[in-house]
Amino acid sequence: MSNRVDSCQAAIPVDAPGWQAGLELGLAQRAGRTVLAHKRQFGPLTVQRPFYPEGDPSHIYLLHPPGGVVGGDRLEVAVQVGEGAHALVTTPGATKFYRSAGPCAQLTQHLSIAAGGVLEWFPQENILFPGANLRLSIKVELAAGARFLGWEVHSLGRPAVGERFATGCADLRLRLQRAGVPLLLERLLIDDGAGLNGPTGLRGHPVTGTLMATGADAQDLAAVRTDAMPPSDLLWGATLVGDVLIARCVAAGTEPINRLFIALWGILRPRLLGRPACAPRIWST
Repeated sequence: MSNRVDSCQAAIPVDAPGWQAGLELGLAQRAGRTVLAHKRQFGPLTVQRPFYPEGDPSHIYLLHPPGGVVGGDRLEVAVQVGEGAHALVTTPGATKFYRSAGPCAQLTQHLSIAAGGVLEWFPQENILFPGANLRLSIKVELAAGARFLGWEVHSLGRPAVGERFATGCADLRLRLQRAGVPLLLERLLIDDGAGLNGPTGLRGHPVTGTLMATGADAQDLAAVRTDAMPPSDLLWGATLVGDVLIARCVAAGTEPINRLFIALWGILRPRLLGRPACAPRIWST
């Protein structure tokens, strides 16, 4: 294992170079509407005011004003959805991880949903520039009766300009659990290009995506497989693990995956949440 991976796993000292930033949000149900009841932030992480294009739920846009993450940056995001609250969280653009001279960048995301709460987590893609050194982790904790729909998309390099993530280190982790019991545990480690190719890797595709939806059943899976009509320029599949529907795909670019995931959301949201899909306004700008 390279020194880069070791550096990703080590704690960053307080005086480390780069931005140190944190954002903590608490969403609560009050008088028939989900409100931003708590916000704590430091460094360059914030949110716009909540939007309500469909009454309840609340649409929240996460903002990172610097526009990119460099070696030594450490960002932490915590979102807590209270009982009966419903929030949709997205970002106005891709998160870019730039080339590092050595230090590791870290982005840690902790999402917690209380009983009867719903969180839809739809950040735009992460773009990993060649030479980046990062550790990205997302942990989703569900109480009994909580619901989660979310995705993550990683572009390993910039395929639009012919760049591959042939140098650098990316340690990408995902944990979904309910009442402390793991439902999905994943780790993708790319170290100087290792893992990009081969049948057990990404088969040479630079972009990978995972979509998750809890509370699903076999009929929901059948609907996804029948009605999705994915773009022809990607490989994808969907499965059911317990009540968690998981769709995965790899592609030559981000656009086919974005189109597929939005289509899957349009199928699943009415079935699982009883609401038609209502795309955040920021997606159209």
